[in-house]
Amino acid sequence: MCLHVQRAARAVARRYDEALRPTQLTNGQFSLLMSLNRLEAPSIGKVAALLAMDRTTLTANLKPLERRGLVKVTVGDADRRSRLMILTPAGRAILGAAVPLWKRAQLATERLVTRSSPDRLRADLRALS
Repeated sequence: MCLHVQRAARAVARRYDEALRPTQLTNGQFSLLMSLNRLEAPSIGKVAALLAMDRTTLTANLKPLERRGLVKVTVGDADRRSRLMILTPAGRAILGAAVPLWKRAQLATERLVTRSSPDRLRADLRALS
C-alpha cells in the first residue's frame, strides 16, 4: 500500500501545482502562505510544526516567497532570537487569487476519492495517479 500512497501523494501534489500555476505558487508554497494567514505573526517553529517539516526546510521554502515580496521575516519582540513570518499585502493578494484555484482542485480531487475498503482505497489512490 505504501507505493500506492506515495504515487497518489505525488499525483495529488502535481494536480495542485498545476491548478496553482497561474499564481506561480507551488502547492507547498500555498500551504505555507495559508499557514501565515492569521492575525498574529507565527514563529518559524510553530509553522514548521503545523506543516510537519523541519525548520531548515521551512526556511528554504520561505526564501522564494521572501524574494517575491509575499512574506516578510521579522525578529520577535518578546524573544529577539525568534523569527516571525508576516504575510505582506502582496502575499495576501496572491493568496486571494490562489484560494479559488485551490478550491477547484480540491473539489476535483474529492470527486475521485470515495469511502471504501482498503482494496477500494488502493484503487482510488491509483485513480489519482
